[in-house]
Amino acid sequence: MLNSPLITGLYSITPDEPNTALLLAKVEAALQGGVSILQYRNKAANHKLQTQQARLLLPLCKQYKVPLIINDSVKLCLTLDADGVHLGAEDGNLSEIRARLGQYKILGASCYNRFDLALAAQQAGVSYVAFGACFSSSTKPNAPVADLALFKQAREKLAIPAVAIGGITLKNAPLVINAGANAIAVINAIFSAADVKSTSEKFAQLFG
Repeated sequence: MLNSPLITGLYSITPDEPNTALLLAKVEAALQGGVSILQYRNKAANHKLQTQQARLLLPLCKQYKVPLIINDSVKLCLTLDADGVHLGAEDGNLSEIRARLGQYKILGASCYNRFDLALAAQQAGVSYVAFGACFSSSTKPNAPVADLALFKQAREKLAIPAVAIGGITLKNAPLVINAGANAIAVINAIFSAADVKSTSEKFAQLFG
């Protein structure tokens, strides 16, 4: 896909933050620190708040030239003309969603610990796949564990980037990068940090 080269480096996912002003301040600090991709994800918010927050995040991301990806909602992505959408295995037919989005939007797919899902997702036209949880995750404590060998397999057999997600910290991030992940998706290690910008910079620097 045309958008695949964008998916590299630090891929930040927003926390379930009800305070929009605080969310925007933290996201801007993360963007200043070197985030390459931002995914808007707020599972605790209703549709109205999700729309409000995503609408405000979009110009902020444009200011920093960082693509904004919407979690789960193709409708919200298209309504706001965001840069793309990220979907789980139960969130719809990927080929049909690619057709709805057109060829220029980013389409990401969660493949958990299954390489067969990644092969099918690539065939359906996704821009990237995500494997995880790579480590124990407070966001999804019951998520299946993804073997880091998946990233070597992805480098060898996929033509699209692979993103690592789940419990990634500054301490263990080098393990997934060295295993072959093109990008690392981080929520808590960034947005729960005392200094969001500095922490983002440290993650971004791991990619050289």
